Amino acid sequence: MAGATPKLIKELREMTGAGMLDCKNALNECDGDLDKSVQHLREAGLSKAAKKSGNVAAEGLIDILINEDNTKATMTEINSQTDFVAKNENFIKLTKDITAHVDATGVVETEELKKTTINGQNFEEFLNEKIATIGENIVARKMVTMTTDSGVINGYVHATGRVGVLLAAVCDEGVKEKTKDLLKNIAMHASAMKPIVISYENLEPEFIEAENRAIVAEIEAENDELVRLGKPLKKIPLFVSKSQLTMDALEKAEEEFKKELQASGKPEKIWDKILPGQMERFIQDNTELDRRLALLSQSYVLNDSLTVEQAIAEVDKSIQIVEYVRFELGEGIEKKEEDFAAEVAAQMGK
Repeated sequence: MAGATPKLIKELREMTGAGMLDCKNALNECDGDLDKSVQHLREAGLSKAAKKSGNVAAEGLIDILINEDNTKATMTEINSQTDFVAKNENFIKLTKDITAHVDATGVVETEELKKTTINGQNFEEFLNEKIATIGENIVARKMVTMTTDSGVINGYVHATGRVGVLLAAVCDEGVKEKTKDLLKNIAMHASAMKPIVISYENLEPEFIEAENRAIVAEIEAENDELVRLGKPLKKIPLFVSKSQLTMDALEKAEEEFKKELQASGKPEKIWDKILPGQMERFIQDNTELDRRLALLSQSYVLNDSLTVEQAIAEVDKSIQIVEYVRFELGEGIEKKEEDFAAEVAAQMGK
């Protein structure tokens, strides 16, 4: 057989995604035999993939697959080393293939995924071949699948593929279509506003106490700057979450407001018109943590005059969000920063 010809090189590149020079060398080594050249590249690529497996994969894509009746959805985070590869068509297809595989198998972690079979092949071997073809380390790092028998599931992936959200809700049968649309909008909200829990009730007491101290210190530091600028100071809150606002705490606050009204000379007969607004403001001032981190307590980005909870109630009071997951690309990965000059020098040294 002949060696590497332009036509064979082009064909081998399309079959493997390998570089032009690699394809030319493989064809010359294998006397122009395409099948042997593919195997030659696989073997060379797999050894290269093993070498690359230690490289940090902190870029990539988040992908979501939702079934037709919105009763099941899977979200994955597939990492690559560079943003350039994350935009590669082969990588995008791989991400979708892995998401579909996770959806079909129901696996929930990487180690479990490695033991599965995809297209008649062990998943780990399958991924190593893709690493060889694409030329970077690839990691299926996160995955989640939601299902519901009677509710609705929907989600959203930001256009960049760097943030994804899945939400599940229960609702009355007649409002499922409205709920589906609402969940898509709330998922968009959550992608931007980064809540960590659905409700303030999901925040741990120890976490709340620690954040209470931190938020108070933060506001005190802001006030120091406001003093310097000669501007009005922010009120230092006693609390930061609704879970801290016991009946006793609310009664004490109301008594303080009554004392202030009495001291100001306001007639007692109009107190009932003033107190509700003061109490609402007190709750607002003392639930800063909820507004930052609890989805239902956040101001809804599509209508900031409402909280997310109020926006849901406006659509239908039967709708209740029961599950929420948010992935942000590379979150928690420590990406090693390379000295580019040192890297080039090291390569030249080789």
